[in-house]
Amino acid sequence: MTLREEHRLRVFENRVLRRIFGLKRDEVTGGWRKLHNEELRNLYSSPSINKMNKSKGVRWAGHVARMGKTRNAYGILVGKREGKRPLGRPRRRMVLDPKNSSHNDYGSIQTQSNGISGGPHHQHHTVDIPGIAHQSCSDETGLHSDNESVRLTRDMTQSDLYQRQPLLPPSTKANAWTSNNTGDILSPPIEYYDEDDKTDGLAIHRGGVPNGVIKIDIPAPLREEPRFPKEKWKTFIAFLIMASSFMATTMTLALIHERVPDKDVGPLSDVFLDSVAEAAWALDVSEILIMIATTAASFVLVFHKHRFIVMRRVFLILAALYLMRSVTMFVTVLPVSSHNYYCSPKMNTTSGIVVLKRAWQLMTGFGLSINGKHTYCGDYIYSGHTVILVLSYLIIGEYSPRRCFPVHWLSWCLSLTGIVMVLWSHGHYTVDVIIAYYVTTTLFWIYHTLANNANLKQNGPNNFLSRMWWFPLFWYFEKNVGGPVPRQYEWPLPWPRRCHGKHPNRNS
Repeated sequence: MTLREEHRLRVFENRVLRRIFGLKRDEVTGGWRKLHNEELRNLYSSPSINKMNKSKGVRWAGHVARMGKTRNAYGILVGKREGKRPLGRPRRRMVLDPKNSSHNDYGSIQTQSNGISGGPHHQHHTVDIPGIAHQSCSDETGLHSDNESVRLTRDMTQSDLYQRQPLLPPSTKANAWTSNNTGDILSPPIEYYDEDDKTDGLAIHRGGVPNGVIKIDIPAPLREEPRFPKEKWKTFIAFLIMASSFMATTMTLALIHERVPDKDVGPLSDVFLDSVAEAAWALDVSEILIMIATTAASFVLVFHKHRFIVMRRVFLILAALYLMRSVTMFVTVLPVSSHNYYCSPKMNTTSGIVVLKRAWQLMTGFGLSINGKHTYCGDYIYSGHTVILVLSYLIIGEYSPRRCFPVHWLSWCLSLTGIVMVLWSHGHYTVDVIIAYYVTTTLFWIYHTLANNANLKQNGPNNFLSRMWWFPLFWYFEKNVGGPVPRQYEWPLPWPRRCHGKHPNRNS
């Protein structure tokens, strides 16, 4: 392929990509403009059409090189033309051996000795095709037919023959292609090639190889980078960040427990809490619904094909939510909202060991009071129960199959019921639930909007979302993800060895 053809293909590909991705608003003028070539390459992560063509060419060369020396395509690939082409246009006819219908060395000019003179006007080449009315053409008799063969006669020279077959050796070396009288083709002679012959990056080695076998070094084919790389180390880093945020939240709660006002002060005025009587059992129901919702969301994450990408997204979102929650809990401490909730007695003095013990107790209980380990008060702004319930619903709705809309509705009803139970038990103020819902949904949708749009991953003057405090972490985790994650699923564990025999094409 010439450079002109490559350029035309590149222009055509860019034109198609501009039709697909559309226009872009200019950052300076504010008007709409076409995407530049560099912007198209950033949006379209697959290799260009020219790279794919070159990769296919290299694969084809490797296929031909593996054919073996008895195949014509192999001889054409490794062959090299010798000599100088004579003047004039090359002839366009296939020349066959006059004595038999098989190929000898793709054309050796021989004169007929039986009844035909060897003059230049009587050198001709014949083709016998059985079962067809034969026609013969010569300079003296013109066109005629008989019942035995079709005979085509033409004046030609040896140089004319090798004009038609430029990749074959000269006639003096024609016999080097055969090993015996039967005409079995072996390989071209060593002296037929140059020592440093290279054809389009294919290095050919011939010295010291027995039986004339030729070794061709085929370059490695073009490897496409995966659109959705696993990057397991990034998922592990995201998990460590989430664990650190959980630790910060529990340590904050262990500290502010000493600053919570006494129950004698009473809860703050709240529209819902003042209107609905407290039900102590409702908090246990809410936490049971939390365990069901988190289990369902975990199944979606584990069975997702791109589970490592989705997991690190969830880990980072949880880390940001709980880190902000630890800040709001620390700066504003509200009175206990329930009259019946048990709070551990205060120690009036806290040390590092006491804080670590309290934090460890809270972490081993996963922040739930149903197991009796959450006995410290003050974690009101904002509601952790609401965060988990809402985030579980968002995960199920975003990453489960679209056709499973009954599951989406069931998850929504379960999360709503859990939130109502938290309020009914007077475990949180209404403002805690509202803030938790707003922060969770906003952070989740902003994160996925950035992740699904390649333009928003770039830190530009008009990309105001890039000014979020967590944007550097987002860019580190999402920079190699090539677009929206598809809803695809697979079995997460390797199949047993006995199953591989029944399903040899199984990938997992």
